[in-house]
Amino acid sequence: MAGAITRGVLFVHSAPRALCPHLEWAAGNVLGARVSMEWTEQPAAPGMLRAEHSWQGAQGTGARLASALRGWTHLRYEVTEDASHGSDGARWSHTPELGIFHAQTDVHGNVVVPEDRIRAALDAGDAGTVRAELALALGQSWDDELEPFRYAGAGAPVRWLHRVG
Repeated sequence: MAGAITRGVLFVHSAPRALCPHLEWAAGNVLGARVSMEWTEQPAAPGMLRAEHSWQGAQGTGARLASALRGWTHLRYEVTEDASHGSDGARWSHTPELGIFHAQTDVHGNVVVPEDRIRAALDAGDAGTVRAELALALGQSWDDELEPFRYAGAGAPVRWLHRVG
């Protein structure tokens, strides 16, 4: 891998069983290695499965993962990419109803809204419009839709990370 290395997580919040091997194949194709995820039932969507996969790769891998999965029917997922040398972090959220949302994130995972986007929201007019524009910039609709699926994974197996270096 050339360039700066980063890491992140692919969270598949809900996927039909038949799609799971295809998701592993698509993620593996992006990551350049076989991906095998531990699939568990998704209580927030009976009949759907959930899984997560920690990854490491070159900067931009998160964008490639999100693009590889974008637009698949009945799929809810998030991809995170941690901040690394010379690059902000990022998060991509996808739902079948809303499509994909992308935001820059800081080292703590908070969404960072660019100055020009805030200025445009402030220029939008009344307080209700400003609130709606800022909610869009923060991806509030995606968070609202994905939150029940995030909590439904609270009983999922825990993978302990070990300190390296």
